[in-house]
Amino acid sequence: MRSIYLQIMGKGVLMTIVAVMAVLSIYWGALWQTGNDIKNLTGFIIDFDGGAIGQTVTQTFLGVNGKPAQLTWVTVPASNFPGGESDVIDAVVQEKCWAAVAINPNASANLAKAIANADATYNGALAVTGYAAEARNENSYPLFILPNIQTPMSTAMQTFAIQNAASLATSRNVTQLISAAPSVVLQPVGFVMNNVRPFDVPVASAVDFVGLIYLLIISVRIILMNFNAREASGMNKVLRTSSLLRLRIVVPFIAYFFLSWFYSLLSLAFQVPFNRKFGHAGFVIYWAMSYVAMCALGLAIEALVTLLTPRFIPFFLITWIIVNVSVCFYPIEILPGVFKYGYASPFYNVSRTVRTIVFETRNNLGLNFGVQFAWIGISLITVTLFQLFMRRSVIRAARSNARQQKDEKEV
Repeated sequence: MRSIYLQIMGKGVLMTIVAVMAVLSIYWGALWQTGNDIKNLTGFIIDFDGGAIGQTVTQTFLGVNGKPAQLTWVTVPASNFPGGESDVIDAVVQEKCWAAVAINPNASANLAKAIANADATYNGALAVTGYAAEARNENSYPLFILPNIQTPMSTAMQTFAIQNAASLATSRNVTQLISAAPSVVLQPVGFVMNNVRPFDVPVASAVDFVGLIYLLIISVRIILMNFNAREASGMNKVLRTSSLLRLRIVVPFIAYFFLSWFYSLLSLAFQVPFNRKFGHAGFVIYWAMSYVAMCALGLAIEALVTLLTPRFIPFFLITWIIVNVSVCFYPIEILPGVFKYGYASPFYNVSRTVRTIVFETRNNLGLNFGVQFAWIGISLITVTLFQLFMRRSVIRAARSNARQQKDEKEV
């Protein structure tokens, strides 16, 4: 008895150690050295000014290119943005870039006019505007996006201030200018940051990241309940294969329909604003995504429980959680190449949908739902194949056992 106990516990601990080293390392790997691939994120430089300020800012930002921990900045002609600021914002929201720095129209001309008139009301911060969307990835915004705008911009401000002071040093009215309008001399250029899509709903973190783990756990719970109910009632042995397949597939679909409704209501109860982009339909879209995500996540377990049995499902569950969570914390672009699978993961596409509904980020709902349906389709096929395989294996084993018993009786 003691040896059996120790053998079971020893094997269990050993398998858990293997799971820790093999599976958890996936998540650690996703966060390891993420700062070395910031160069994979693109930023736009748009010079609406065309003067000295525009040249200095552009050259400064281009000068930081090539460093792994820096955004890759590219110049884009101002003619590509005929609508001005609204077009720049649209480029950021539509994810054509991760950030944009726009040197505003007449920035240099306004400075020259302020110098000529000793204008004390001159505000150099209006010369340049930075744009980014925090809600696209709230974790990377303060760590990678914002510093990669602020640091080069600070350098550009200092560089231009020195150049401007040097050119004014020979001016006859420099003393009067410093006295009347010191900002023209000391801080001729500044910038303001426009967070075009702020992550201004803290509880949304429970919806687009951590809550997805709970969504998966609920999905798995239904699968295991369904399995245990079939085993306890004997349906696994009594039902024909076609009837058993219908039971295994239809029951989760029905259960997830109601569970996803109450799961979605929980977020609504905590005042997640689902009506920002699609009005009242936003909540229905979120419910629909929660439903298909439950089906995609749960039916994958339903397929594998046939082979692994509930005894070993926890080991796959750990893997299923980790491979999904690993691609949701930071942008996939800055993760090692192996994590490109994240674009097709259920968690990632739920997160994208939530961001579209709640924060009005880029709308890829068709793709997001399509990924979930693809997972559902794959799981339906594998559930069928695995069930047929196991049923035939059971039949072969039963026939073999019957022949063996017959032979023993004849002997």
